[in-house]
Amino acid sequence: MARGSETRTRILDVAQDSILAKGFEATSIDEIVANAEITKSGFFYHFKDKNALARALIDRYILVEDTLFDDLLGRANELSEDPLQVALIALKLLAELIEDMPGGHPGCVVATAAYQDRLFNKDVRDANRRAVLGWRKRFRAVFDDIATLYPPNDQIDLDHLADMVSGVVEGGIIISRATGQPEITSKQVLLLRSYVKLLFRPKIQ
Repeated sequence: MARGSETRTRILDVAQDSILAKGFEATSIDEIVANAEITKSGFFYHFKDKNALARALIDRYILVEDTLFDDLLGRANELSEDPLQVALIALKLLAELIEDMPGGHPGCVVATAAYQDRLFNKDVRDANRRAVLGWRKRFRAVFDDIATLYPPNDQIDLDHLADMVSGVVEGGIIISRATGQPEITSKQVLLLRSYVKLLFRPKIQ
């Protein structure tokens, strides 16, 4: 990796750690510069302002999350051809992944930016919206495959169910932080898994 790329990655890493800990507004460029051990001009060489930094963080976070879910669903598909079982396996793997994170899930850049969207320009807000809609599209495809074989046992909107995956993880992170109980996020994912299992469980004839 070239030195410029290493510096950019270090800035993003330092900024993300601080932002997930205390938010965008409370994280200053001066703090990032100091913790990344670079000059201020070095920061502005890579990012013209905090909007550019936020956009880069969101883009990187989306890439990381997409890679993670590609891996989880890929592993689940190797273990079963049944779409319901694939979803249940993937949710179990997600819960285990979160449970194994030291100190719990560190948080979500997209959610953090959404909480403080008044700080950002339209470009950043649009990127955040695309992230959330992208996850909706991904999980909707999973639930569409399930519903083709297993009609849901309740009247639901599959878009809302797809959003529930993100909502459960984000909600679990908030509760985990508020209570100081890191295990709550993975427990919430397992409850979502139980709901999905019950929602699509074939009716006994």
